[in-house]
Amino acid sequence: MNTRLTSLVLVVVGAFGLAACSKEEPKEAAVAKGPVPAAPQSVTIAIGHVAPLTGGIAHLGKDNENGARLAIEEANAAKLQVEGKEVKFVLVAEDDQADPKVGTTVAQKLVDAKVVGVVGHLNSGTSIPASAIYSQAGIPVISGSATNPKLTEQGFKTQFRVVGRDDQQGPAIASYLAVNAKPQVVAVIDDATAYGAGIADEVDKTLQAAGIKVLPRERGTDKTTDWKAVLTKVKGRNPDAIFFGGMDATGGPLLKQGRELGVKAVFAFGDGACTDKMKELAGEAADGLLCSQAGIPPQAASKTFLDAYKAKFNVDPILYAPFTFDAANLLIAAMKKANSADPAKYLPELAKISFDGATGHIEFDAKGDRKDAEITIFTMRSGRLEPIAIVKSGKTIPYNDFVQTMASAVAAPGDAAKAAVDAAAKAAAEAKPAMDEAKK
Repeated sequence: MNTRLTSLVLVVVGAFGLAACSKEEPKEAAVAKGPVPAAPQSVTIAIGHVAPLTGGIAHLGKDNENGARLAIEEANAAKLQVEGKEVKFVLVAEDDQADPKVGTTVAQKLVDAKVVGVVGHLNSGTSIPASAIYSQAGIPVISGSATNPKLTEQGFKTQFRVVGRDDQQGPAIASYLAVNAKPQVVAVIDDATAYGAGIADEVDKTLQAAGIKVLPRERGTDKTTDWKAVLTKVKGRNPDAIFFGGMDATGGPLLKQGRELGVKAVFAFGDGACTDKMKELAGEAADGLLCSQAGIPPQAASKTFLDAYKAKFNVDPILYAPFTFDAANLLIAAMKKANSADPAKYLPELAKISFDGATGHIEFDAKGDRKDAEITIFTMRSGRLEPIAIVKSGKTIPYNDFVQTMASAVAAPGDAAKAAVDAAAKAAAEAKPAMDEAKK
């Protein structure tokens, strides 16, 4: 009986041992294969965009929004990670109607929505009051189109822009006008906005410094479309040129009505009215106008951007979409560099960033302005704007020469913009700055 019990115990123990072995094998195999990696967590990051999406310049506002939206969608397609989490960027687009009061309202709305950065606003008149709200909230904001110097003269560490300033643009178009049209008397008109009056002031100062007579200032508003009274008054003073500081929605009617009244003067404009829409608004009168843009022209942006923009929106960029594209990408690049979407953490990286974008190489100075920004001079021919010169580093360079130097610099993408500047400056070394020539 004891023998049988012993045998039974051995059988049970043996069976248990076999079962135990069979359970351990998968565990050992699992250890050999290693742990299955967990999918990265995801996080949604909101970036704001503000521009007029209704009203007379809604076409420019939508163009700006398209540039920022394209950057957001490309970043999402790249499945970027911040702090080990896959990021989904969301563009929160707001309409400020080009109205300063609405601009501050939507700025606070974006702050309350916890956006981590903002691209915008389009207009200087809305950007300047909104900038104080973003500064108080510590939210970085980059404008791709606001050019009034005051925007970055307020000392806000959160404010940046990727285009030139009116105190660069105004002298550029004024000097080109002085050298090429050689006017003796110029009338200056503005729309009484921060942008329009600001650039008109810079043109006025530059022309007077060149010894050109500038008539007393005339003004309308950013809603004026009937300029006949102003133009009749100006016509009686026989100006050789007329400069208008304002947007295309008001500049187009001004130009058309001027020609209808028999004004023979050369008409010149800043970037707000430097669009192909001037042909639609002014008709045949648009041919021969001169205008400036605070940056390179859209067609000089990178081919990669231009192709992607056309594929996405089935139109070509109008004006500042390449710059808002770069502005959004700068915010994202700074977040990647800091490995954080916390504005307090990535703001220092944004301030010292060195970035090659669709509009060339971008770095900011201590005020938040783009270093060594270009200004482009255009004319209208057969209903289309054509770039004719680039003003950079104090030199006026024929547009085709500038494009060639940019193309030759592509071989060294990291230094493309610097190479272009050096080559262009060398090509123009024998040319005096336009302002010096204007004083002759």
